[in-house]
Amino acid sequence: MRRFFVGLMFVLTAVQWQCSDGFNLFTLQDDISLGRQLRDEILANPQEYPVMDPNLHGSAYSYVERIRDRILASGEVKYAQEFDWEIYLLKDDATLNAFCAPGGYIFVYTGLIKFLDSEDQLAGVIGHEMAHADKRHSTSQLTKAYGLQFLLDVVLGENQGAISGIAAGLVGLEFSRSDERQADEFSVRYLCPTVYQADGASDFFALLIAQGQAGQTPSFLSTHPDPGNRVEDIRALDQSLDCQGTETFQSAYQLFKNSL
Repeated sequence: MRRFFVGLMFVLTAVQWQCSDGFNLFTLQDDISLGRQLRDEILANPQEYPVMDPNLHGSAYSYVERIRDRILASGEVKYAQEFDWEIYLLKDDATLNAFCAPGGYIFVYTGLIKFLDSEDQLAGVIGHEMAHADKRHSTSQLTKAYGLQFLLDVVLGENQGAISGIAAGLVGLEFSRSDERQADEFSVRYLCPTVYQADGASDFFALLIAQGQAGQTPSFLSTHPDPGNRVEDIRALDQSLDCQGTETFQSAYQLFKNSL
């Protein structure tokens, strides 16, 4: 009975939170656990996810880890210390994608790297993906999908396998338009204190627009905010924050691309 009362009080507190500041049923440790499970599933499936071996591609990993570390050192990442922020490269030149699992597990396809022209652009995209994890967008979306009954079952110990059962669905999870806009915003905020040109992500969308004009726009953009508006919004935020970074490291980036 006491267990039920504690669980019920937790649910009522959660409902109050949902009505005021937004709502996420998952704890930070849940985010980390989900991300680790997803990471392990990816690493165990090289046929679908061809992760490059860090021992064989040390210089490539050092390059992207340096980008990640500059973002984490910006002072703008809320869970910079709490999350693991591991980064992995996937050798697939045909896939234009990157994603970041809950808890900070970052995956970047070589197709995206080769599509971009400079390091600040890649930093902008990585910052965008890190923002999805830092703002806990994945578990917020799962909260909407599973609702309060899920929380009550977990609290009462009736659904202990629930968290492990949903990790596999995270790769294809679609974010809301508001989540995408927030990730765009924090991509700029993360880069603003760094040496990078802070609106690097805008160039990614500009490249997508150019590709779209050639009839090759990636299908995932159909559920996202208009890329033209995103270019304008990202660049406007960069100017309003008066970001001082100007580095693109274009020459070094070309060498990095050629090494993959």
